[in-house]
Amino acid sequence: MKYEKVLPALILCAALATGARAQSSTEDSVRTAVNALFTAMKNSDAAGIRASFADSALLQTIITNKEGKTFARNEAIGDFAESISKLPQGAADEQIRFDVIKIDGPLAIVWAPYKFYFKGKFSHCGVDSFQLIRTAGGWKLLYIVDTRRKDACE
Repeated sequence: MKYEKVLPALILCAALATGARAQSSTEDSVRTAVNALFTAMKNSDAAGIRASFADSALLQTIITNKEGKTFARNEAIGDFAESISKLPQGAADEQIRFDVIKIDGPLAIVWAPYKFYFKGKFSHCGVDSFQLIRTAGGWKLLYIVDTRRKDACE
């Protein structure tokens, strides 16, 4: 009689644990896709940078000009990859912390505070906001927008 009451609870616990492992595995694959970009940057690998992005990807930075106007500056993925590829290996070192990862089917978002080091010296910090799409080839970066500042870094 006691097992009849315990068995449904055990089944529920097993199902929740399986769902949590699946979610964790999917989050790990998103982390892997984001980290692939930063590995390619650190290796000055233009092909690796391009391979991290979906074909229709956008790259933007939020900046405030001298007049105090805030706007988004666009950068072409190819231009970004080319500029990084000209740097010595190890020169572009962006260190992120995964704060938030949310996934709904083929869409993932990542909120990641970062610190950027250029040739071993602190350059700037901010937040990267990533949108990813799950393709037949795995997760690809669809959109990145970031903030940049030199102070108030945690």
